[in-house]
Amino acid sequence: MTAEIPGRLLRALRKWSGVLAVVLLASVSVQAFAARVMVVLSDDSAPYQEIYQVVRVMLGDAGHDVAQTYAKGLAGRLPDSSQLIIVVGVAAAEAVAETTSRTPTLAVLVPRGWYARTGRAALADGGRRSVSAIYIDQPFERQVQLARLAFPEARRVGVVLGTEQGGLATELVPALATQQFELVKQTVAADARLITTLENVLTGSDLLLAVPDPQVFSRNTAQSIFLTTYRYRIPVLGYSRSLTRSGALLSLHSSPAQIGRQAAESANQALQGATLRLPAPSYPAYFSVSVNEHVARSLGIGLPSEAELEKRLGGAN
Repeated sequence: MTAEIPGRLLRALRKWSGVLAVVLLASVSVQAFAARVMVVLSDDSAPYQEIYQVVRVMLGDAGHDVAQTYAKGLAGRLPDSSQLIIVVGVAAAEAVAETTSRTPTLAVLVPRGWYARTGRAALADGGRRSVSAIYIDQPFERQVQLARLAFPEARRVGVVLGTEQGGLATELVPALATQQFELVKQTVAADARLITTLENVLTGSDLLLAVPDPQVFSRNTAQSIFLTTYRYRIPVLGYSRSLTRSGALLSLHSSPAQIGRQAAESANQALQGATLRLPAPSYPAYFSVSVNEHVARSLGIGLPSEAELEKRLGGAN
């Protein structure tokens, strides 16, 4: 029996050495891919905090170290130890653009128009910083598809644009054409009456498409816009849950949690390789539809359920 002990020990050692090797390899793999990610928030409001919490949990589960700071606290400097910076909102992006950091930066919850006009160039700093973005905007094709699902008999889509967003019409026309819509558009000058311009659009439209444009939709104008569209009996397709609550018949939007999920997935993928490579700028991958049932009843419009609309759009998450 004593002669069998060395053999048993040898087999046990071989078994546990194999297990130990797997553990060590896993440990080395985690260490190889672990990175420090700095999340810069525009402020401490709930949507920004929700995005940070989702990113923190998802990247933390992937083995990365995630910290947060605020735009106002940067003072032109960022820790040099971060391998990736995620900026949430325009204020955070502009604050990081003023720093000397060369760390690759992913901007999320930023308007596509801002990023294309000034944001990308400011963040890239002459090519010295690798940058990308996840827009707050939904793609026009997705909005137009929702418009057709919700309003199968509609033919003319109205849009009011500010002077800085006037160029969007060239992108809207082909998107609308894919669903046999015509565009009814007017641009409101800075010194013009918004409601007068809106009324000119509503008289020739079957529905109004709201576009993220501070010159048109803001806290100061939203109530007047919805009162006017209700008076004309024209439904509004919005771009946020808050617009649905305020008076839009329905909206297509991405929640902070959905944006945070996409940001974490993009960051984790970028951190996998030996060289960090950010994905191309993109629209939200995950989205939701919200419907104002009170407005629907008041306008006498029957709509599919939110879940059904999301499913027919390709599946919201």
